[in-house]
Amino acid sequence: MKICSSDMNRSALIMLMLNSFCAFSYVPHEVTYFVGCFVNGTTEVQFEFDAAEILYVDFQKEEAVYTVPKFVDPDPSQVLAGLSIIRDALTNKDLCLAITAGCAAAENNPPEEKEEVQLGVNNTLTCFVNHFYPPDIKVSWTKNGRPLSEGVSLSRYFPNNDQTFHQFSTLTFTPTEEDIYSCTVEHSALDRPITRIWAFSTEPEFSQPSLTPDIVFGVGMAVALLGIAVGVFLIAKAHYEQNSLSH
Repeated sequence: MKICSSDMNRSALIMLMLNSFCAFSYVPHEVTYFVGCFVNGTTEVQFEFDAAEILYVDFQKEEAVYTVPKFVDPDPSQVLAGLSIIRDALTNKDLCLAITAGCAAAENNPPEEKEEVQLGVNNTLTCFVNHFYPPDIKVSWTKNGRPLSEGVSLSRYFPNNDQTFHQFSTLTFTPTEEDIYSCTVEHSALDRPITRIWAFSTEPEFSQPSLTPDIVFGVGMAVALLGIAVGVFLIAKAHYEQNSLSH
């Protein structure tokens, strides 16, 4: 799935959901794999374990950097043992940049139609916050005005070239005609919290360039423009349970 911007100063989001299921006895867990890249060549790769970041790839040193203590149980290095993390990250970086280039090439002839959100089908909302400093921000979600915590994921802070940061939060949900979802961002650079609202009957809201953080909101599995530098995001999820493996 591609999302290509019609303005090279805006952004493009590509979200690829790859679901694989493994059965381990006892405790269920979810590992999420993120790949993000931009037209300037910057690429980010990270793993989340139950919505918490456990490692990211340092492309300059070509090594995986674990962001949790080694005594955490289960040990992330054991959970990801056998995976070619660096090799796969380099391969996915090339793929991600190739898709970004494809989006840039399509700027002069953007598609007129977008993939429609399907009611009753599991989907993902993405709330992207860009160009903020200092890196201290709060992102919260609601459904019909009530706070949500289940299905919510928050990435780590990613640095921009201008010394600011960007971060994104996702919400896994099943669209209905009645439900209204919102993402609210709080930051010291904002006079008041900013809220973006999504409902099945409305189009996503987009932010305009300003000196405050850019807050953009879109449906993960449908085509939508987001307000950051042109980029691509690939997300893969795997569900498993700890201990004895079976397929």
